[in-house]
Amino acid sequence: MTTLHQLEADLIEQDEPQLTPEQYKTVFRQHAAGVAVVTLLDDAGPVGFTATSVISVSASPPLLAFSIDSGSSSWPALSRAKTLVVSFLAHDQAALSGRFAARGVDRFAEGGWSQLPTGEPVLEGVQSWVRGRVVQRTPVGTSFLISVRALDHATRPEAEPLVYRDRAYYALTPQD
Repeated sequence: MTTLHQLEADLIEQDEPQLTPEQYKTVFRQHAAGVAVVTLLDDAGPVGFTATSVISVSASPPLLAFSIDSGSSSWPALSRAKTLVVSFLAHDQAALSGRFAARGVDRFAEGGWSQLPTGEPVLEGVQSWVRGRVVQRTPVGTSFLISVRALDHATRPEAEPLVYRDRAYYALTPQD
């Protein structure tokens, strides 16, 4: 298995021109992404963070993935988690996204969540959520790609998604 340090060393050995971190961030700030919050239960209590990196990987088996920076305050709990919930936020939940993206606050203190019978925290009023089992944690650069097998879900088809682009939130507008 490739370690994070080995990957960094391999990337350093490739001496081809590459984007600077700021150039790279500029590209992805222009890319619109759906907003999700990942929640899990750790020994010390509920843990959660905002993620705009959630992707569908496979329908059979049902797999999704997201990334998390290795320096994130949520990483230690996520590195041990067996299961988690990915909540896809509704268009009116920008404040909730901001709360779960904030540093140094109790993200669960304001309420608006409950526990599933299996123990994981799930957010209220979301467009949909997926409960899943972590199947792989792959080091990539300074982050980890977390692969998750979908086990259970709930959805509100009438709810519109929350979208994030260039540090601002948007609701989708259908086009003819």
